[in-house]
Amino acid sequence: MKHELRLFFTALQFYTRLPVPQWVGYSETALNQATRYFPLIGWLVGLLAGAMWLIGTYLVDAPTGLLLSMIASVLLTGSFHEDGFADVCDGFGGGWTKEKILEIMKDSRIGTYGMVGLLLLLGLKFCLLMNVAPYLLNQPLVLFLFLISGHSLSRFMAATFIFTHTYARDSADSKAKPVAQAGNITTLLIAGFIAIIPLLGLAFVLKTPILSVVVLPMYGLKVYLGWYFTKWIGGYTGDCMGATQQVCEVGFYLFVAILWKSI
Repeated sequence: MKHELRLFFTALQFYTRLPVPQWVGYSETALNQATRYFPLIGWLVGLLAGAMWLIGTYLVDAPTGLLLSMIASVLLTGSFHEDGFADVCDGFGGGWTKEKILEIMKDSRIGTYGMVGLLLLLGLKFCLLMNVAPYLLNQPLVLFLFLISGHSLSRFMAATFIFTHTYARDSADSKAKPVAQAGNITTLLIAGFIAIIPLLGLAFVLKTPILSVVVLPMYGLKVYLGWYFTKWIGGYTGDCMGATQQVCEVGFYLFVAILWKSI
């Protein structure tokens, strides 16, 4: 049990800005195994985002509450995945060879492609969440299950790269390389179980089992991104995982919005 707790705290210190006990320490092996709790980080982000949306809506209005919710989630994660998405936009937008793409993604500065990509992504996320707000804001449990599902499932989709694709960077100083080491089936099953629970809860509460099919188009997005990354750089990087998380999260909101409009 203490080992699993250490793995959870390891995931917490790598994927968020929250402090963890000193006894947790750091090791590449623990970071690799901590991937199983990556979707659980999504639970925490979704809980905070939902709470801030409700509080902001009560104090001001729904759009302000949603913006506060998005700010809170970014602060909690330190823009970890948004930064990856921006780097992917810059790298694949401005590079035409594997070496150039990887070089651009390694650059800490943001370029035009990254800035435009982030603005469009966050704008789309805001619009989609406002679109489904009438279904959520009068049902707090549904709101929390919805946001937790989006955050946890999108993180699981990103984590599956470890099991399906090759890591593209050779440099030993890559922060994501310990995460990218081949995992075992136990890690994958635990991560998948944690990721799917909120969605099953959402489908149960709303009595709409068809919501569970949202997993299929989300994984379809991951497969497409994996194909695209492999075509250009021969695999994936940590930035690619961050970009996949962001795209799949927005994809979740889009697919659910379409389903709710048609059922």
